[in-house]
Amino acid sequence: MAEHFKVLQFNMQFGQIWDDAYPDHAPINLDATIAEIRAHQADIVMLQEVEQTLSEGRQAQPPPNYTRLKQELAGYESYFCYPKPDPRELPFGIGLAIFSKTPLREHICLNLPSPPVEFDFFGKKKTPTDRLLIGATTTIHGHDVRILNTHLMAFFMLNSTSEEHRGQRELVAQQLHSHRTMPTLLTGDFNVSKHDSLIKQFNDAGYHTVQSKEITWRRRPYVLDHIFYNDWLQPLHWWVKPTPASDHHTLSAEFKFKK
Repeated sequence: MAEHFKVLQFNMQFGQIWDDAYPDHAPINLDATIAEIRAHQADIVMLQEVEQTLSEGRQAQPPPNYTRLKQELAGYESYFCYPKPDPRELPFGIGLAIFSKTPLREHICLNLPSPPVEFDFFGKKKTPTDRLLIGATTTIHGHDVRILNTHLMAFFMLNSTSEEHRGQRELVAQQLHSHRTMPTLLTGDFNVSKHDSLIKQFNDAGYHTVQSKEITWRRRPYVLDHIFYNDWLQPLHWWVKPTPASDHHTLSAEFKFKK
């Protein structure tokens, strides 16, 4: 459709499918991930938790899931980044990717430091590792578009909140402010259980979320996933779609250019 484009936001949980009875022990099925992504026929695909951390925080090189996705998603250009290696990293999802049907340029991979909040993990005292924001610029229907993708710390899992520890959110907001003069999208798993303050913070930076009512996570009734956009863009439709391919639902939206 002329001047329209579609964005898919998806925390793919490193390809681990959902099992109602045993969610933490469900198998990895990257074929299901690929099928889910293809089904949306999106122009831009934003992914979190692309890989799974190995023991002692090691990062697989080359990243196997991203390598497979590049092979399978023909017609897309892509960019992937790990956070900085850290032996404290727990064996969960890690790494962000952008896939785009139009060429990507001006890539960034920005570290988002985590505060030293202590928490218990199977009887051991831990502190959280840093998070990540990546970005690139592309050109869609003759318009330059800045696209940003992030995955923030889940402070609610540490008996805390990102309202108490706002550092990561402030760094993301700085990126939003710096791109207000062009069409810009920010997607991600923001891991904010009470998201009103996050939405207000990004509204103050000139950005709006496509939706804040429908739950996007299976494990708790939270709206963790968002697609934020600025006033250069107008959302036409959005969809939250449950999928067995992850513990997150997919969030997609169709946009047109306003200016």
